[in-house]
Amino acid sequence: MRNYLLKAIPFFAAVLLVSCGKKEEKQTMPEPVYESERGGATEMSQAEKIALGKQIFEGKGTCASCHIADKKVIGPSVREIIEIYDKHDVSLISFLKGQEEAIVDPAQFIIMQANLEITKKFSDAELEALEAYMRSM
Repeated sequence: MRNYLLKAIPFFAAVLLVSCGKKEEKQTMPEPVYESERGGATEMSQAEKIALGKQIFEGKGTCASCHIADKKVIGPSVREIIEIYDKHDVSLISFLKGQEEAIVDPAQFIIMQANLEITKKFSDAELEALEAYMRSM
């Protein structure tokens, strides 16, 4: 029995040394601070709006999964969306808030409904940034 203990002690010591080694810290990107969280103290520049809009479009807005700039994929192209909303003088932001009916491709609205639940929760600053990015495409 003593022989087993003498063999086990170096093993457990090695395990203890390895497990107590320096751990790497994951570096995470800080969350962006939106205008609404700053209390509206400063206005975002157009470039900042477009950058934030791109981040939302490709990220939490999940827009990029169905829309691209100039070609219909699952949903209509971004350019088509902007053109139609401008032509009918309807607010894209109001649609994204759930306050307007779909006018671009109403038959596909059922697919968009899940994403609309996401955009309804966006702040006005986020929606303005998203629209600015879409118009810049």
